[in-house]
Amino acid sequence: MTALKKNENLVVVDANTAKNYAKVHIQGAINVPHEDLYKDGDIKGLIKSPAEMAKYLGSKGISPDKAIVVYDDGSNKYSSRLYWILKYLGANDVQILHKDMDQWRSVRIPVTRAATKPKAATFTPKVNKAIFTTVADVKAKQKSSGTVIIDARTVDQFNGADDEGKSKGHIEGAVNIPYTDFLTDKGAFKSAEQIQKIVSSKGVSKDKEVIVYCNTGVWASVVYAGLSSVLDYPNVKVYDGSYSEWVANSNPVVK
Repeated sequence: MTALKKNENLVVVDANTAKNYAKVHIQGAINVPHEDLYKDGDIKGLIKSPAEMAKYLGSKGISPDKAIVVYDDGSNKYSSRLYWILKYLGANDVQILHKDMDQWRSVRIPVTRAATKPKAATFTPKVNKAIFTTVADVKAKQKSSGTVIIDARTVDQFNGADDEGKSKGHIEGAVNIPYTDFLTDKGAFKSAEQIQKIVSSKGVSKDKEVIVYCNTGVWASVVYAGLSSVLDYPNVKVYDGSYSEWVANSNPVVK
């Protein structure tokens, strides 16, 4: 918390919607709604090209050489999504701040409703392809003993039994670890020991490649952040197109 007030090279990013940002946010925080970084089209959640995202982030005063702290409404869904996107674009120093307004106030982090007007910066992307994967990659790794595919959706969606009928099942070979399993009741990430116990029970280990997907990439990013940041797993990828793209391309699913 103290670092938020002292580090002049620090950029604080609020990943909430513009509406929520307008209600209250950390003074000086820049609003970057995660949906602003997605392509238009029928498949929701696909990120724009690195050049497009870099231009947008630069207009918000964000650059890869900055220390970046991201927070959201307390769910860690949107902060994790931006965390992964920023890592994909080559930002090295990115952290997620667990939102606790009472804690912020106790250390006198000023909050406000006034929008921050950032000074534009140059964001030159250095794409980290090692944390991004495609539908073709997933198909190629479905039966690989060295790869674990994680479905970060709810149990019902994984089983194709959700009440809304949006899911017909899951990608064959995937194991189900709902993203909420990584979080406490208050939305913070669980301890490394707790998360390790969860993933070990599903056959996930540091020596394996891990591919994570959900519906649109948002929930998958929470699992990515937990594995890569909390557990320091070296080979974790997000399938950005996720279930939405998979079924849109008529790929099979199982229950």
